[in-house]
Amino acid sequence: MDAPRRVTGTLFRDKTVAVVGMARTGMAVAEVLADLGARVVLYDRKPAAELERELAEAKRLGVEAHVGHPGADLHGVDLLVPSPGVPATSPIFEEAQMLAVMIMSEIELAYRISRAPIIAITGTNGKTTTTVLVGRILQADGRQTYIAGNVAAGEIKLPLITAAHRTSADGVIVAEISTFQLEWVSSFRPKIAALLNIAEDHSDRHATFEEYAALKARVFENQEPDDFAILNLDNPPAASVGELVLAKRLYFSRLKPVEQGAFIEGDLIKVRTDGHEVTACSLDDIRLPGTHNQENVLAAACAAIAFGARPESVARAVRGFEGVEHRMEKVATIGEVNYINNSMCTNVAAFIRSVEAVEGWPVVIAGGKHKGGSLAPMAEAVKERVKHLVLIGTSADEIEEAVRKAGFSDITRAATMDDAVAAAAAVARPGDTVMLAPGCASFDMFSSFEERGQVFKALVERRACSGRGDCG
Repeated sequence: MDAPRRVTGTLFRDKTVAVVGMARTGMAVAEVLADLGARVVLYDRKPAAELERELAEAKRLGVEAHVGHPGADLHGVDLLVPSPGVPATSPIFEEAQMLAVMIMSEIELAYRISRAPIIAITGTNGKTTTTVLVGRILQADGRQTYIAGNVAAGEIKLPLITAAHRTSADGVIVAEISTFQLEWVSSFRPKIAALLNIAEDHSDRHATFEEYAALKARVFENQEPDDFAILNLDNPPAASVGELVLAKRLYFSRLKPVEQGAFIEGDLIKVRTDGHEVTACSLDDIRLPGTHNQENVLAAACAAIAFGARPESVARAVRGFEGVEHRMEKVATIGEVNYINNSMCTNVAAFIRSVEAVEGWPVVIAGGKHKGGSLAPMAEAVKERVKHLVLIGTSADEIEEAVRKAGFSDITRAATMDDAVAAAAAVARPGDTVMLAPGCASFDMFSSFEERGQVFKALVERRACSGRGDCG
């Protein structure tokens, strides 16, 4: 079957589009659609005082902006593009359906205007690392590559619709895709889609784990037999999705060989496709700690080679890849104590993987806004792998109760990140690791996980320079 017909940019000309949300994605949608000739109207419930930069950008683009009140006027609107942060239960969607207004997510728009194939990476954890690594491999292979989507890795913050608008048919887009972005897709069809894992997350938004898992699986729903679906054989919820896909299935496994996909043999990562086997790299080439990063490399190698990359490009990129900001990021060593920023650790499964990846028994700063689900696995991981726990944020009481119930009592409470770093430093000894691994969202104390990580890094670096006596 042929790929779904894409909508050309000219079909947006003179259409009225309501964009709900003036964050990075919403502003990117406004810019691209305005450039394609649409009449764009932006809406955001935040007051004007909090949106000065966005309002200035809207004025530059020549688009309307209405801020400071909920809702949007959908009369006469042809298309509604919601921010990923707007839940599917919002009344605005019911109103849109009553008025026969088409609802389309940003990634759906991006797919429809893109001339380049898209490699989509989703999963509960590991998305950013794997997305960036696939991009690095394809760049090492000499391909014009855009790394885009929900990714936020240092300077890499490119919305998928912006990449789709910029790229040519000779390029390729590697996109991190979140569950929220998949809520309003209809024909989104990546050439290669990878589902890294499914673990409990976002229970504050999704009614059940099954609902959350079904949304993850939507990344495959429009693929055809000449596309590729990559799944984690070691993660049962992700592996089970393979029974539903039409695309050519490739599995990756850290624990056993696979007939089609990526696996470990001895100290080598190998990839099999259509009976042809290649060695992509060795485990010694991987510079990132933890078995979860071996899984990320397996998935990345599988995706890149399925796309046609040479094995030597995989090895070269993996050897040069030191990870991305806020993901097991080494910050400093002070008095023989290592400090690691893992602010992107925002759920229980990520917390467990984080403490397992560190040698010895780390001193861990955790807490924030818990997104729902059981904290018992997190408490067990603390009991089995953590030397001392420093708790911050609105969920500190809830986490402490679970951890004490598991039999662990080496806990300090801190009101601020400054207090938390000081408390962790006070109990750490030479050879120890202090790690920020919140296991929670950041929105109680910070605007984002990036801000949380930057604050942690600044505090650690201030301690480091104070010890050296060279603070400027």
